Amino acid sequence: MAVQLQKQTADMQLALRQALSLFPTGVVAACALIDGSPVGMSMNSFTSVSLDPPLVSICVARTSTTWPILKTSDRLGLSVLGAQQSALCRRLASRSQERFESGEWQARESGAVLLNDATLWLECEQYASVDGGDHEVILLEVVDSELFPDVKPLIFHQSKFHELQAH
Repeated sequence: MAVQLQKQTADMQLALRQALSLFPTGVVAACALIDGSPVGMSMNSFTSVSLDPPLVSICVARTSTTWPILKTSDRLGLSVLGAQQSALCRRLASRSQERFESGEWQARESGAVLLNDATLWLECEQYASVDGGDHEVILLEVVDSELFPDVKPLIFHQSKFHELQAH
């Protein structure tokens, strides 16, 4: 019976993943300087939470090997990726040590790393974390932002990258 229940759970997880892929999202990179080198990861689980205080959230898989390193930084740079950054996004999601190869970035004095050609930069401090099942929900307080409204965002929909198209 336990094997059948596990199979049903795996089937339900796959069905839920497919269902949620119908919700288009932007893609965000969370990055910081750690021991003088950029460390980062990409994710599509990002949302605004509060204006007072200014909070956003990201969700990080508990299996992530990058988050335990990133969370040691006082400040994180969140870059909402631009439409032309799908290759960079894939590298940031990989286990490769060359995640920042051919991607241009800049570091703030605080240690936050921001990616060039993004549509939005947010410099954030960790505010709180909440248990989110197989993910950790991280609340971040926004301490600075810079907008690039002429850069179209990268969109993730049905497990593929897309660009916004004028209608």
